[in-house]
Amino acid sequence: MTLVEVCVVIALLALVAVVVWRPLTTPEHRAPRINCVNNIRQIELALKTWIGDCGDKYPMAVSVTNGGTMELVANGLAYVHFQVMSNELSAPKLVMCPADTARQSARSFQNGDFGNTNVSYFLGVDASDANPQMILLGDRNLALDGEPVKPGLVSFATNSPLSWTEEIHVGQGNIGLADGSVQQVSSARLRQAMQWNGTNRWVVP
Repeated sequence: MTLVEVCVVIALLALVAVVVWRPLTTPEHRAPRINCVNNIRQIELALKTWIGDCGDKYPMAVSVTNGGTMELVANGLAYVHFQVMSNELSAPKLVMCPADTARQSARSFQNGDFGNTNVSYFLGVDASDANPQMILLGDRNLALDGEPVKPGLVSFATNSPLSWTEEIHVGQGNIGLADGSVQQVSSARLRQAMQWNGTNRWVVP
């Protein structure tokens, strides 16, 4: 390739990068995503507090008779796992992404007020504090083979063609890992993070 051709290719790549990333750098997209990251971080802190009293196990691994939600995993309802942590979560708005305009925050964690439509985040039901790189939770705007993932308990292999939809963060998303960190990731990075989990069983609201 000549120098001119190389310059043209570089210019085109730069233009594509600007077109793709510009929506995420505008204030109307950036602020909600930062708030979403803070929400996920607060949920992770609530989970860490919860497991401190429950033998280092998340609610999904603790029996209902002991205050957990293990037997409720199969029903595919995401909200019940957040509901049992109502003492650790300061308010229901923490489980709602500010960019998730299709849903509304609940008034309380009480039955009748709080349900799946008041939750923006999926939970990894097999996440373990012993495996810090496992995906613990993340934005619900998931797609498999380009089709939005339906609510419920879903299983993904490590090589599943999973991606983010445009619905919440313009084709991007946030995930929280069992180590307490929060990451803003592209679809490619999401698939990379899934490699640490083995089979990924997530309950999607």
